[in-house]
Amino acid sequence: MKIIVLGMAAFLFSLNIQAQNKNVKTEVKTNITTIKNSQGEKKLVETKEIKEVQNLELNDADSSILNKDVKESPVEVTATTKITADGVTKVIDVDRSAYYELDGKKYQVSSDKKGYSVFMPDGKKSAVLRKTSNNNYIYKAGNVTSFGHFNSDGNMILETYDDKTDTITITTYHIEK
Repeated sequence: MKIIVLGMAAFLFSLNIQAQNKNVKTEVKTNITTIKNSQGEKKLVETKEIKEVQNLELNDADSSILNKDVKESPVEVTATTKITADGVTKVIDVDRSAYYELDGKKYQVSSDKKGYSVFMPDGKKSAVLRKTSNNNYIYKAGNVTSFGHFNSDGNMILETYDDKTDTITITTYHIEK
């Protein structure tokens, strides 16, 4: 009986002794903000998770040396933010809230419960941005509906179809830095 128990224990411990092929580092930061106003007290919980994944590659993988050097490889960094306000949790991969400029006017894009709202320079809400399943956005302002995305510089690009001329108009909102 002892031999069976010891054999099972040795087998289970040997399953955990394997080489890693990825270097993973995860960091979670939680920021709790309490807002007091005439309507009462609101708690805003912002949880930001930063995950770094690096594939481990060896310099000379085919050699017969026991201790091998690790080759530098790129690190994939993903940041996910979860904001909980009024009992509603919203997951944001990248926060696009910022000021954008178009034709000398400064527009504000700010996060709301379902996506983003676009505000004109005078503070009026002019449009909404809603994220689609393929990481693009639908831009809706009055009777105009556009397809939007953010380029690598952080600028907001809107593509609007004009059915009268059968053309697509591209509008670029430049991010204010």
